[in-house]
Amino acid sequence: MREGNKFFDDLSKLMNDAAGVADGVRREIEVAVKSQMERVVNDLDLVKREEFEAVKAQLAAQNEEIEQLRKDIDALKK
Repeated sequence: MREGNKFFDDLSKLMNDAAGVADGVRREIEVAVKSQMERVVNDLDLVKREEFEAVKAQLAAQNEEIEQLRKDIDALKK
């Protein structure tokens, strides 16, 4: 009976060790993939969301101003 318990204890320890190794490998892969993705994104020279929204707001304001100037010009022509 004691040999059976030792067998299961050893098997349990082996499974725990394997799970620990698998978790470590998973973390290393996540770090490597994240690092590679950051490099790819940085190489694409993308615009940050805040910068995009600022330019979008400026464009909307300029479009409103242009529309008002067009109305003023039309009024002056009449």
